[in-house]
Amino acid sequence: MITPKSLQWRLSLWLGLGIALVWALAAAVTTQNLRHEMDEVFDSALAETGQRLLPLAVRDIIGRDSEDSASQSVATMREHDEHFTYVVRNAEGQVLLRSHQADPAIFPPFSGMGFSDTPSHRLYSDAALQGTITITVAEPQARRRALAWQVLIGLARPLALIVPISLIGVWAVVRLSMTSLRRFRSEIERRGAGDLTVVAGGDLPSEIRPVAQAVNQLLERLRRALEAERSFTANSAHELRTPVAAALAQAQRLIIETTDAAARKRALDIEAALRRLSGLSEKLMQLARAEGGRLHSAEPVDTGALLRMIVAELTVSAGDAGRIELVLPDAPVLAHIDPDAFAILTRNLIENALKHGSLTDPVCVALSIDGLLCVANAGPAVPQDLLARLLNPFERGRAQAKGAGLGLAIAKAVATGTGSRLELISPREGREDGFEARLQIGRLA
Repeated sequence: MITPKSLQWRLSLWLGLGIALVWALAAAVTTQNLRHEMDEVFDSALAETGQRLLPLAVRDIIGRDSEDSASQSVATMREHDEHFTYVVRNAEGQVLLRSHQADPAIFPPFSGMGFSDTPSHRLYSDAALQGTITITVAEPQARRRALAWQVLIGLARPLALIVPISLIGVWAVVRLSMTSLRRFRSEIERRGAGDLTVVAGGDLPSEIRPVAQAVNQLLERLRRALEAERSFTANSAHELRTPVAAALAQAQRLIIETTDAAARKRALDIEAALRRLSGLSEKLMQLARAEGGRLHSAEPVDTGALLRMIVAELTVSAGDAGRIELVLPDAPVLAHIDPDAFAILTRNLIENALKHGSLTDPVCVALSIDGLLCVANAGPAVPQDLLARLLNPFERGRAQAKGAGLGLAIAKAVATGTGSRLELISPREGREDGFEARLQIGRLA
């Protein structure tokens, strides 16, 4: 038998089987005891019948004429089934009197008073007049077995109803007792990847409460470790801004003031490197923000309005009004997502498309009424093996590609933290080239 994996079903199964087994044993013991009591009652009736019939038979036999010594059958007023049959014999074994359905073949020779058994009958024998007249009363064993079987069926019928009801009752009680445990499980399942707060488990059974405490302790240790890591990343990136900005200003001043072409070229290289370092620190701060949790909002926000503002800002930065095509539904698209987190996510997706897409074809940004955000750009198709790695931090599509390789990793972190799903497709649907990022925004209102 395959043991169920669910604790609820295990308890229900074994408790139900245990109750059914107890009921079956109780029924078997009751049947055995009842059979013994019935045998005693039947034996008592059998002996009582023989003891009452013997004086009457003796009186009848003594009152006969001496010539009338042949066997006589007791006449009956109407036909009926005899549960008891009997024969009365003399000392020589000659049958003097018998019931009307008595078969002398089933009665063995008299061997003494008391009970005896044959394969087909239960017998009781008694004697009078110093053993000169004997009586033997017989009862069919089949009748006793039939009555015992009827009693067993009478016990089994209630059990056939009680056992299923007991099993359902056990299942219901176990399920009710497991309510707090199911609530604890559901609380853990509802948690997002960034939610490491303590899980309430005060109403759990005492056997499970240590497990809940251990889980909460583990969550607390994980939270402290992740917060330390994120804090280090965010603080490091933040602290880099000031010296990088100062170094960038000095490099720009050097570019303006120097007249030496070689020095000016080196200053331009320093400026470019510092700008990349500044961009990297900004991305690291965004990554720390994306992995830090608190990405949901208590109230639903209109993601369409947010997307319109983000596209307008990026269009100004790109310096080309036709560089980005925006498609929005007429109705608001509401979602429980933090506005800053949504801005970080969409900005990284659009910047990635602008940076790596074709310079002649616009980037298409579309949001559907059901919360599906698509950011697509033209350009060479990305191999499938590389496509699967682009969501990893510091993974770039090509060695010569610009950027730190953090944009898609940041978008994935925000999507995971908000319960959304980010999917990369290349080539674009219906085309042989291009790249498309699809985001199904979670927790739509």
